[in-house]
Amino acid sequence: MELADKAVGLLLSSISLSIFTYYTFWVIILPFFDSEHFVHKYFLPQEYAILIPVCAGVTLVCFISVFIGYVMLKSKKKKA
Repeated sequence: MELADKAVGLLLSSISLSIFTYYTFWVIILPFFDSEHFVHKYFLPQEYAILIPVCAGVTLVCFISVFIGYVMLKSKKKKA
């Protein structure tokens, strides 16, 4: 099992690093290129740079709230 855990950790770290690198390049470095530069075709429009993380954050907060509510209701039923 230890090898599987290391493989999953490596996979998650690689995915996180890739997303961080892509987002950093998209938000910080890309605005300094001309809009006609070929590299722009590999990235979404700039307004999505704010929209995607905000939607992901709202979704995460909703899932955490539902989970906490579920645990609270379940623990209340155990006491009764």
